Amino acid sequence: MGTTCLSSAMAQTFPTKPVRSVAPYSPGSGPDAVMRILSDRLSRSWGQQLVIDNKPGANGFIAIADAKRATPDGYTVLQVDNTHMALAPHLFKQLPYDPVKDFEPVAPVYFTNFFVVVAANSPWKDMGDLIKAAKAAPGDITYGSWGIGSVAHVGAAMLEAATDTKMVHVPFKDMGNVYTSVATGDIKWAFGTAATAGPMYQAKKVKFLAFAAPKRLPGYADVPTVSEAGGPAGFEVKTWVGLFAPTGTPKAAIDKMNADVGKVMATAEVKERLATFGFEPFVGAPGELTKAMERDSRMFSEIVKRAKISLD
Repeated sequence: MGTTCLSSAMAQTFPTKPVRSVAPYSPGSGPDAVMRILSDRLSRSWGQQLVIDNKPGANGFIAIADAKRATPDGYTVLQVDNTHMALAPHLFKQLPYDPVKDFEPVAPVYFTNFFVVVAANSPWKDMGDLIKAAKAAPGDITYGSWGIGSVAHVGAAMLEAATDTKMVHVPFKDMGNVYTSVATGDIKWAFGTAATAGPMYQAKKVKFLAFAAPKRLPGYADVPTVSEAGGPAGFEVKTWVGLFAPTGTPKAAIDKMNADVGKVMATAEVKERLATFGFEPFVGAPGELTKAMERDSRMFSEIVKRAKISLD
């Protein structure tokens, strides 16, 4: 039987046993919640379980090493984001994996942009006020993130570069503490998503100055974009999450998973569920993930060098 026939046969029968999704995220986190929505629907349509295997810690290296070692037969996928696949190579001199050589893109899943979060009683009304304050007192305005090299940290470094300002990064071990500290005024601001900072926003303990995206977020239509709020034009801070497979995984398995994931993410019901987290479906061919990785890698490379951020 030729390769094409084998490929066609696999596409029709895959999967014939449970598929394992390895992830560096904790149970209950945003990416984990989305994967459980996917798992529920794919398990039903496949007649085989999509089993979620959470392996958080060590900058994602534990989960990524597990997926890298797995047999490339289509029965192991890796759920990761642009931090792991486009940012980490610029933060670590000794990265224990190569995002391009060790993995093949399977399917984009979703993306989320970030709000600029300040205390509810902050005197700042818009981005213009934040930038003015940063220019007036270089090295005085503090911002928080959930760790050195996080997207929130690098996003703030991007804002500094775009506005010719110098602010002070305060890294936290726990994401929740970032927004508590913003609310109490211990730090002046932070980037946060609807999923992470939304509860404090709903409780009116923080306010959103702006949304770092090309357009406003449905559900938060009263929050202007950064450029609408007096910040730099076209400014965007974004995370995307996608599925990857160990290099050598049969194309037929990748194509089948890509098509099936795309179908699930495009349903009105799933879009609605994602919107509760402030997430938007990212549907496309595997090549869309490659493009996103290349684009983000170029951007992160420049900003990491400029801000001299390193995790080695």
